[in-house]
Amino acid sequence: MVTKNEIKFINSLKKKKFRDLNNSFVVEGKKSISEFINSNYDVIKLYSIDKSFFKNIENHFQIDFKLLKKISSLINPDDHLAIFKKRETKSLDYNSLIIALESIRDPGNLGTIIRTCEWFGVKQIVCSKDSVDLYNPKVVQASMGSSSRININYLDLKPFLQASKLQTFGTALKGESIYGLKSKINSGILIFGNEANGISKELLEIIDKKFSIPRPKNQLFPESLNLASSLAIFLSEIKGKFS
Repeated sequence: MVTKNEIKFINSLKKKKFRDLNNSFVVEGKKSISEFINSNYDVIKLYSIDKSFFKNIENHFQIDFKLLKKISSLINPDDHLAIFKKRETKSLDYNSLIIALESIRDPGNLGTIIRTCEWFGVKQIVCSKDSVDLYNPKVVQASMGSSSRININYLDLKPFLQASKLQTFGTALKGESIYGLKSKINSGILIFGNEANGISKELLEIIDKKFSIPRPKNQLFPESLNLASSLAIFLSEIKGKFS
């Protein structure tokens, strides 16, 4: 039986302060839960309409759809919801390409970025401390399990970039065309800014090289690209052009 206190606890994990306080987060859906289990995250509890799929998980409870609706963050819940324990953040590998994200607000954007990074073989992301939490339910959902395998750190970006010996690349409207890239970027830090404002002036001043995605001639609209779409274009040029 699932108690009222358990329901209250699960729903509290929709907020970052309670995820931090309890060192735990929620994952929904068979595929995403499987990805976190396969990535050796510790399952605290698992709730299922059908228990037959996750047969070997302890603390596995059968519930009905009415109860699932009460604890789910989704409009149309999948049959499974799990609570996982957070893992310690791994140190950065400075011998590979690192994506840095400044003040990312939209959880769907961050989740899609995480998934896109994994597609292109980028395993490391650094977020500014004011960016959306990687354990936000919408981030977890949008990443479709990729966040279980990507190393994500939250740091103060300016001192991080200043202390790094890696070359830094930024995205800017007046930057050099990414389509003119002549050589592969195997390592370095590629920075993307806030959805509405782009990279802040204080970071732009310390970035080594700036790139842009030029629009076709005489094309006036839209004024900008979605952040996750922009990142996909950059990684396609950087990682795919010379593969």
